[in-house]
Amino acid sequence: MSPTTPAKAALVIIDVQQSFAQMPFWAQDDLPAFQSALLRLEAGCRAKGVPVVHIFHVGQGGPFTLESGFVKPLPWLTGAPAVRFDKHTHNAFTDTGLDLWLRRRGIGKLIITGMRTEQCCETTARVGSDIGYAVDFVSEATLTFPMTHAGSGRSYSAEEIKARTELVLADRFARIVDVATCLASLSPQA
Repeated sequence: MSPTTPAKAALVIIDVQQSFAQMPFWAQDDLPAFQSALLRLEAGCRAKGVPVVHIFHVGQGGPFTLESGFVKPLPWLTGAPAVRFDKHTHNAFTDTGLDLWLRRRGIGKLIITGMRTEQCCETTARVGSDIGYAVDFVSEATLTFPMTHAGSGRSYSAEEIKARTELVLADRFARIVDVATCLASLSPQA
């Protein structure tokens, strides 16, 4: 690949699964904007031949176990992925086969989206960058929920958490982009 040829990309959709809707912190305040952004991004990637990868978190208890029946896409995420990987850690690489799948296809760029912005999405972006991938982090196509700091008792809004994630990832681990910018930078892939 020459320096002017963009890397082949993959859209990595992380943990957009029904398990989260069972959790006590689940809130739908930001869901419509997230859903709209993710579906626009997915449609644009599919139109350019970018493979879509679904990652699901499988835990040892509650709604994140396979036995719960909730480790499946939220009802509005209906497109079939090129591949699905189940993970047991915060990042999408450890013990999943994702890295091998991407490298065998010559994919050098990750487009990161999904749930929770500061947890599995951010961790996947960091690990992906560390092992050599270019990373586009599409914040508007990520979702998170308010959190309260255990030590100070201070509550952080989802917007503040996203801003912090962008701050620590930008120019170190990822390029922070919106849907339009991400799609405009993609070349059609074979």
